[in-house]
Amino acid sequence: MRPHLPNLGPAARSAGTSATVTSLFAPAPRPFLSQRHFHPTPAACIPRRRNFFTSNVLLQQNGAEPSRPSPPLKTPNDHPANQAGQKKRKPPLKNSLHRVAIVAQKGVPGKPPSPAAEPAPGIDGSTSISAVCAAESFDMDMVEDILKNHGFSLDPDGTGFESHEVVHARGFNNGDIFVFPSGTVVSWGLPPDVVNTLATKHLLPAAEMPFIENKEEEDLEFLVDPEQEQSRVNGAVVVLGTRREVEAGDRLDTTLAKIAFSSGLARSTKLAVLESSLTRYLESTRHIPDRLSEGLGAPLSRGMILQKAGELLNLRSQLNHYNDLTDALPDIFWDSEEKLETYYAKIGKALDVGVRIKTLNDKMTYAQEVVSVAQGVLDISEKMSSEKHSTRLEWIIIILIAIEVAFELRRLYMERYDVFQEELLSELRALRADVRKQDKLDAASR
Repeated sequence: MRPHLPNLGPAARSAGTSATVTSLFAPAPRPFLSQRHFHPTPAACIPRRRNFFTSNVLLQQNGAEPSRPSPPLKTPNDHPANQAGQKKRKPPLKNSLHRVAIVAQKGVPGKPPSPAAEPAPGIDGSTSISAVCAAESFDMDMVEDILKNHGFSLDPDGTGFESHEVVHARGFNNGDIFVFPSGTVVSWGLPPDVVNTLATKHLLPAAEMPFIENKEEEDLEFLVDPEQEQSRVNGAVVVLGTRREVEAGDRLDTTLAKIAFSSGLARSTKLAVLESSLTRYLESTRHIPDRLSEGLGAPLSRGMILQKAGELLNLRSQLNHYNDLTDALPDIFWDSEEKLETYYAKIGKALDVGVRIKTLNDKMTYAQEVVSVAQGVLDISEKMSSEKHSTRLEWIIIILIAIEVAFELRRLYMERYDVFQEELLSELRALRADVRKQDKLDAASR
């Protein structure tokens, strides 16, 4: 049915007819945040667009006149790389090592994509890859139940991966969502706020040890190239080769490539969580070297040092043992095609995952040295304190022995003095008796 033109005069009608085709095939604006759903929306519930029923320029701005001239129409000669370049990547964490990788990548321009590369159709103008890590791990069985309750179709392309490896769901506008057991959700062609809400709210019951306040997010851009069969990574842009999908209509090959790239991006996001945790740990132990520089009299607590040592061991074990961050290839790709391993390695190289892991281990080694030195200083301080206490006890014992010797000498002196006094008294008595006897003899002789 031909759209009805309002009675605005010949000039307005003639000006509007030239933009009729463009307005009918122009991409629809993104829905507002309050109108986004996590499941396919029926056509009857989609809000009516004003520019669908009119070709008048004034009525396409929601009834208000434009405050600035409308942007020029896109022409077929516009290069898709320019369109991708207009979207700014979300800056990484200020203290994240990924920031160093991005700055290093800016000095080496990537190979421009082929002219046949175009934005992915049916993504509502979105060509972003968003990853959110908001939990230590996910209960994948609960994840499947939650996604089913929200109306998502699980594993629509029949990838064959088990639920404990990855869960693939397809949302509105054919946007793909990949949930990994490492606590990371990766989306293709969906707004970042949608995947953020999905990871931090709807999947929260399935999260084990969630950290919503300390979650990490990473964004990339992707393009599709229907003339290429193999996918590749150009700088910070993932180029999907969709030749098989275009020729045969089978999306399995494209979905497997997305899973490989998503797994590498999830690995980088999980690594960013450990980077942030280590940064907070180093900030909490920043005062220890300053106190150590004060000498043995520095106030250090044995309990605090043991707690920091345990936190550091936990971070190092998460990096090297409990997760697949240091593995060259995840378990899900052992029995898969070789090109998936190549995709996983390419995205890891583009994000400098190997360099960041090495830097993390070096920082943890330094932190371990600080804790070891602090423990050594505490041991020396406790040993010196113990020696001082032992010396004090020895002196106390010596003083007590000296006091006991003095009392013994006094006793001996007193005992000897008493014997001498008794002898003296007995001699005096004997002398007095002799004197009396002599007096008696003298008196008798008279």
